[in-house]
Amino acid sequence: MNRALRTFMLGWEFPPYISGGLGTACYGLTKAMDRLGMQVVFALPMAEPMRFGGGAGGRQKAACEHPYPFRTVEFRTIASALRPYVPAGQFAGSRQGGKGPGAAHAGSRRSAHISSAHYGSDLFAAVEQYAQKAVEIARHESFDILHAHDWMTFPAAMAVAGASGAPLVVQVHSTEFDRSGEHVNQQVYDIERAGMHAADKVITVSHYTRNIILHRYGVPGEKVEVVYNGVEYDQPAAFPVETLPVKTDKIVLFLGRITMQKGPEYFLRAASRVLEKMDNVKFIMAGSGDLLYQSVEMAAELGIGHKVLFTRFLRGTDVDKAYQMADLYVMPSVSEPFGIAPLEALRHNVPVLISKQSGISEILHSALKVDFWDIDQMADKIIAVLQRPPLHQALRDNGASETSKFRWEDSAARIYDIYETTFNAAQAAVSGR
Repeated sequence: MNRALRTFMLGWEFPPYISGGLGTACYGLTKAMDRLGMQVVFALPMAEPMRFGGGAGGRQKAACEHPYPFRTVEFRTIASALRPYVPAGQFAGSRQGGKGPGAAHAGSRRSAHISSAHYGSDLFAAVEQYAQKAVEIARHESFDILHAHDWMTFPAAMAVAGASGAPLVVQVHSTEFDRSGEHVNQQVYDIERAGMHAADKVITVSHYTRNIILHRYGVPGEKVEVVYNGVEYDQPAAFPVETLPVKTDKIVLFLGRITMQKGPEYFLRAASRVLEKMDNVKFIMAGSGDLLYQSVEMAAELGIGHKVLFTRFLRGTDVDKAYQMADLYVMPSVSEPFGIAPLEALRHNVPVLISKQSGISEILHSALKVDFWDIDQMADKIIAVLQRPPLHQALRDNGASETSKFRWEDSAARIYDIYETTFNAAQAAVSGR
C-alpha cells in the first residue's frame, strides 16, 4: 500500500460537548492522528455548529471555534442533540430502584429499570436520524475505510458500509454490560452485537473489554484487537494555592459519571469506614448521572453528608482545580473498559486507587488496586495513603513517571496498522472473487 488511507470516522461526542470518557478519547486520538498526518473525515453530531481550526472546516456556519488547529483531520458536523446519558432527575427512576448504585450488579429485581435510565426516550430515533444524515454526508466524501466509535454510531456505520462497500472497523469503548450489569437494554445490546459482527475488525480499549466481547457477544477472537488509550501531555493548569478554597482536611476525589458502572455506592461506603478512623478527611464527588440524588441521600443515611461534597459535572480548569486539591483519586468502577481519569490524576501528581475490574489495571503498575466490592480494603488503602507520606510520595512519583508510556501517537499508529491490514484483506478478497 503506497498511498495513505483516508478514513471516514463516526463518533457521537467531542470536546467541548462531552459527557464522559469517549469524548476525551476521541479528542486525544484524533489530535494524534492529525500530528501523524493521517487523513480522516470525522462526522459528529453537534447541538451547536462548531468550526474546527486549520484546514478542517465543518459544512455549517459555526457557533464557536475549536481551539486545536487540525490539519489533516476534517470534521463534518450533523445537527443533532444525540447523547446517551439522561441528566440526573430527568426521569422518575433516578431516585428509586435497588438498595444502592451497585444493586443492578447485585441482582436486585427492582433495579432492573436502572439499565434503561441511561437512555432518553428519543435516543433511538436520534441514532436513526444520525445514521441517515451520515449516509448523505458519506456520499460526498472519498474514503478507503470506516471507523465507528461505540454503539450509537454502529447503525450509521453499517449503513455507510453497505452503501460504499468500504471495510468497517468498530471501536468499543464501553459495552452495555459495563453500563448496566446483567440488566442490559436489549435494543442496545442487539445494536452492539450487530455492529461488531458486521465489522471487519473490532478494536477494544483493553483485554478486559475484549473478553466481554468474546464471551458475551460471540465475536471471533481473531477479529478483535486491543489498542490501549493514551493521555494528553499538555501541561495541566496550575493555580496559586491562595486562589484555591482553604483546605484544612485531606481530600479524596471521585471524578466520573455518578452511575452504577462507576461504583459510587462503594466509594461512599468506603468513605464511611475511613471516617470511623480519621476525622480530618473530606470526600469530593465530581460528576453527574442517574444516581446523583440517590448518592446524596445515601451519604446522608450513612451520616457522612457533611463530609461529602457533590460538585456535579466539572469542565476545563475546574477539573484541574479538583485534581490540584486532591490528596488521592479513587476510581471504584464496577466495570471499567479502560479508565483515562487515573492517568489524568497521575499527570496532576495525584496518587490513584483503582478497581481491579478496569482495563487500566492491566497495565498501570504505579497504582493501588482493590476489588470494587471490597470496601474494607478500599478504606484501609485510602487511610494508608493519607497517613503515610512516603507511600503518598512514591505513588505520585512512580505514577507520574509511568504515565509517559501512555502516548496517543502510539495508539493512533497501532490503529493505522489495523486500517492497512483490514483494507488489504478486503482488497484481496475482492480480487480473489
